[in-house]
Amino acid sequence: MPKFEEEIESALALDEPKMFKVLLHNDDYTSMDFVVEVLVGIFHKTDAQAEQIMLEIHQKGQGLCGVYSFEIAQTKAMQVKQQAKQQEFPLLATIEEEQ
Repeated sequence: MPKFEEEIESALALDEPKMFKVLLHNDDYTSMDFVVEVLVGIFHKTDAQAEQIMLEIHQKGQGLCGVYSFEIAQTKAMQVKQQAKQQEFPLLATIEEEQ
């Protein structure tokens, strides 16, 4: 019997879930204040962190907002899209698998 229990335990070993980066992309229309608002409201960044990420987006074309499981990353990207649409900004959030 012990051999049988060992086989079951090894079959139930779980892999770590894949993680996904949420990125915001620079555009010529979305205000910097709105980007900071999104980073604080959706990604729970401090004002200082949000300003730093906003500057990175502005200077480099995109910035990392956080790393999450697929479902959470997808939800956050959708929240950005909805909030930007309400404010009539074309702010783009994408997700990509972390390497």
